[in-house]
Amino acid sequence: MIPRLLEKYRKEIVPQMMETFKIKNSLAVPHVEKIVVNMGVGEGLTDIKILEKAMEDLAVITGQRPIMRRAKKAIANFKIKENSPIGCKVTLRKYMMYEFMDRFINVALPRIRDFRGVNADSFDQGFNYTMGLTEQGIFPEIDYDKVGRPQGMDITFVIKKARKKEEAKELLKLFGMPFGVKE
Repeated sequence: MIPRLLEKYRKEIVPQMMETFKIKNSLAVPHVEKIVVNMGVGEGLTDIKILEKAMEDLAVITGQRPIMRRAKKAIANFKIKENSPIGCKVTLRKYMMYEFMDRFINVALPRIRDFRGVNADSFDQGFNYTMGLTEQGIFPEIDYDKVGRPQGMDITFVIKKARKKEEAKELLKLFGMPFGVKE
């Protein structure tokens, strides 16, 4: 079954982007290539169970098993040794990506307390959009009573074929991303 946002992208967003930005070929329209969800778990150095719980939560949220990330080099000020477990990440592509984006934009974001939209200035030089969340409890898949401690995460939308920031922003806006006030 084709995800709802993928169908919307093909039937509505591509023609609208072509008209707005005067793009002649539909294959030149910007698209989301992948979504990377990253959790940095600093306490994983002292207690591996915290990192394992974070990996479980991330697997439930994304529907895909995360990989454990390890420190590439030692940093004495943070008491990090080389090759120590410090976080986990998931890279979502194709159908899983569109399903996650749909749940994230339409279900999880509105559950944030005092939500007034996401920051519109979080694009990097490659026109990728990154945002941070302070806790995993906004996702309905997570049972809030079983959360030991709130864990934040970074979500990066990797956008390909965008020639300027306005194209990338318009693409996410057409998907339903609620850009709001500047922070």
